[in-house]
Amino acid sequence: MPPEIALLESRALRDSVIERTDVLDKVKVLTMLPDGLHITTRMVAEYFEVGEEAVKSLAKRHREEFHSNGMHLLRGVDLQVFERSNLDLSDSSYPQGRAHLTLYPRRAVLNVAMLLRDSDIARRVRNYLLEVEESARSGPEVGTDQLPLERILTERVLAGPIGSRLDAVEACLADVGSTLRELAPWMARVSARLDGMDRRLDAHGRVICAMSERLCDLGEDMTEVRRDVATLKAESVQRRARRAKRRRG
Repeated sequence: MPPEIALLESRALRDSVIERTDVLDKVKVLTMLPDGLHITTRMVAEYFEVGEEAVKSLAKRHREEFHSNGMHLLRGVDLQVFERSNLDLSDSSYPQGRAHLTLYPRRAVLNVAMLLRDSDIARRVRNYLLEVEESARSGPEVGTDQLPLERILTERVLAGPIGSRLDAVEACLADVGSTLRELAPWMARVSARLDGMDRRLDAHGRVICAMSERLCDLGEDMTEVRRDVATLKAESVQRRARRAKRRRG
C-alpha cells in the first residue's frame, strides 16, 4: 500500500479513488446541508477541524481540480434560492447578506481530505482510503464488509428487479442490432437510388439552365426585331407623307 503522502503528491492517484466518498463517514460523520448534496466552506473546516482560511487557500491553489469534482460558487438569484431552502438567513456572520457562497459536494470534500496536510482527520481519511483501495484489489479473499460501497451497491442492484430489467433491455438491444444488420442491404439500395436521383436532378438542372439562357437570348433577339419593325414603320410613314406631298404639288 502506498503511503498516505502519495495522495498529496499525485493527482492521478487522487482521481483514481475520488468516487470512494463513503470513507468520509467511516472516519467522522459528515453532516450535509438540507439538500443532502452539499456543505459550505465553514462546514468543511469544521469537519477537518481546521480554520476556514486553510480550506479557502487549498481551494484557491487547486481550483481547477476542485471544480472538476463539483465545487462551485453561487451568486445572485441562485444564491437567494439556495439560502431559502438550506441556510439560516439569521446568521450573524453575514448581517448584510452573503455576496457569494462556495459549495462542496462529497467528492470535493474527499478532494480536500486528499490535499489537506495539517489535519489529523484528513490524514486518517487518506490512510483509510488507501486501506480500502488495497482491500478492494485483494480479490475474492476480501470480506463483504471490506468491499467498497460502490461495488456492494452494484452487486445488489444487479441481483434485484433492476438487474432483470437491465437484462431485458440488453436483449432488446440485441434484437435492434440484428434488425439493423438486416436493414443494411436495403438501406444501401435506397442510398444508391437516392444517388441516382441526385444525378438526374443535376442533369435536369443543367438542361433548365441552358433553356433559361436560350430564352434570354431569344428575348434579346425579339427586342431587336421590335426595334427594326418600329424603324420600318417610321420609314414607311415618311415615304407615304413624301408621296402625298408630291401629288399635291
